[in-house]
Amino acid sequence: MKMHQYVERESGAVIDEELFADRIVNFLYSRAREQAPFLFNLLLTPRFSSLLGFLNFDLPLAPRLLGNRGFLARCGLDLSECLAGPEYFTTPRRIFERQIRYWQCRPMPEDEDAVVSPADARLLLGSLADDSPLRIKDKFFSFAELFGLDESGRRWAEPFAGGDYAIFRLTPDKYHYNHLPVSGVVAAFYEVDGLCHSCNPGAITAVVTPYSRNRRTVTIIDTEVEGGSRVGMVAMFEVTALMIGAVVQCYSDYRYDLALPLQTGMFVRRGQPKSLYRPGSSTDILFFEPGRVSFADDLLGQRQQAGVASRFSHAFGHTLTESEVRVRSLLAWRAGSQQS
Repeated sequence: MKMHQYVERESGAVIDEELFADRIVNFLYSRAREQAPFLFNLLLTPRFSSLLGFLNFDLPLAPRLLGNRGFLARCGLDLSECLAGPEYFTTPRRIFERQIRYWQCRPMPEDEDAVVSPADARLLLGSLADDSPLRIKDKFFSFAELFGLDESGRRWAEPFAGGDYAIFRLTPDKYHYNHLPVSGVVAAFYEVDGLCHSCNPGAITAVVTPYSRNRRTVTIIDTEVEGGSRVGMVAMFEVTALMIGAVVQCYSDYRYDLALPLQTGMFVRRGQPKSLYRPGSSTDILFFEPGRVSFADDLLGQRQQAGVASRFSHAFGHTLTESEVRVRSLLAWRAGSQQS
């Protein structure tokens, strides 16, 4: 299946996605993976992924492209959103690591019962509960491995068994800052080593549980504190992918000012910047304890929208449609609130 489509949340329009380096990714995950497994695995190491990122994102743009609105538009860059002027964007890295006036162009629900999207991304909703219509079993990740296989990882995973989750696929053209979906205290923060599989839909469906094999940063947020969102524990995963060298933690309590590395015990506020992906495609995953949130009705409807040419639907045998969401937009309501 060559085409991949998603649903634009606001309009409901079905959009054809132009997948970056789709032919190369398909080659890597078919012929190279089968005929040259050593080379395939080498390409997925963090060091080689960082080298690919440098070659793709750090070489200067040709002078004729500097400030070229057509080029910037193809990258999904709206100049009116950016803090920097067009003369700043001399390399692809600067484009993909751009800062925007999110406080103006990414409005957030004022209701404190709202959980918000952590990124500009293509979204899939899922659940680990056996009786849930959102159940997706062992396709994108292995729950037993995702938090890490050591004793500490298994302990942090326990509250989320049978819970709901959301997967946010950031394409290379997206705004690459991650924002906090909830308010609360950082209960745990750690990294799990791994590879850098591509998050291209073709690659995801070709590999068993790719997200629990990739390098990832795990943040556990306790929202049951004063000023917190009161939705229990929330787990946020930042999963590195092909050409992502690192995730830079840079929490800012006000706009992008006085950015700080994340630390256990830190209070973080919903909607504020948390981290920055180095360029390329990448993935966020949120986990919620069972029964603590109710996903927004429009997102639930779009997930099961038929007639959309989704590679996930084709590979897994049932409807799995992504919605395009914006950072800080409504993702879910606290269970028991008037909206849920």
